[in-house]
Amino acid sequence: MNLNIIMIAVIAANVLVSIKGFNDLSFFERYKFQIRAIKNGERLRMLTSGFLHVDVTHLLFNMITFYFFAPIVISHFGNPKFLGIYLASLLAGNLLSFQFHKGEDHYSAVGASGAVTGVIYSAILLNPKMSLYFFFIPIPIPAYVFGIGYLFYSIYGMKRRIGNIGHTAHFGGAIGGYILTLIFYPGLVTIDPLMVILLAIPIVLLYILGKTGKM
Repeated sequence: MNLNIIMIAVIAANVLVSIKGFNDLSFFERYKFQIRAIKNGERLRMLTSGFLHVDVTHLLFNMITFYFFAPIVISHFGNPKFLGIYLASLLAGNLLSFQFHKGEDHYSAVGASGAVTGVIYSAILLNPKMSLYFFFIPIPIPAYVFGIGYLFYSIYGMKRRIGNIGHTAHFGGAIGGYILTLIFYPGLVTIDPLMVILLAIPIVLLYILGKTGKM
């Protein structure tokens, strides 16, 4: 698998900014996602927080996942559109997080997970029948099954506030990846309408739950 210039740039940006954050607490605090600060006008945090990570494990997990899924999206769209999907997913994840947690002034978060989840969901939409393997499951899982199941789990995680995980950012990132992929490749609606509909089900469910006050 070859690293192209955009993949290198994204990984480098995440590594360099994260290392700076590991070693400079004031830098980390200044640029992390934080509801109160964003309400006070520090909107740049919506972007910068996506390049900070809590620790090396957090950074490695996101970058390794990015490394495996990014080439699928790049091969379909090229570098500019891929970068658009990455950044739009990052912002969509943080926008949904802000909407979901806007009453919690103390809430904060960091990480590229929203952007990476957007890339994953884009890759799944483009190649829904590819097989995914996980070390704890000995059989291949169709990508679309994983994608749908993961978003259902994210909804559950959002409702139950499970773990120290940004379920909302993940879900928002997936929405960004889904929408941008269809904007860049509208022919998918006629080429594989079933998958387009199936992958939209968790998104529609979240919208309904939000509108009915059940989230």
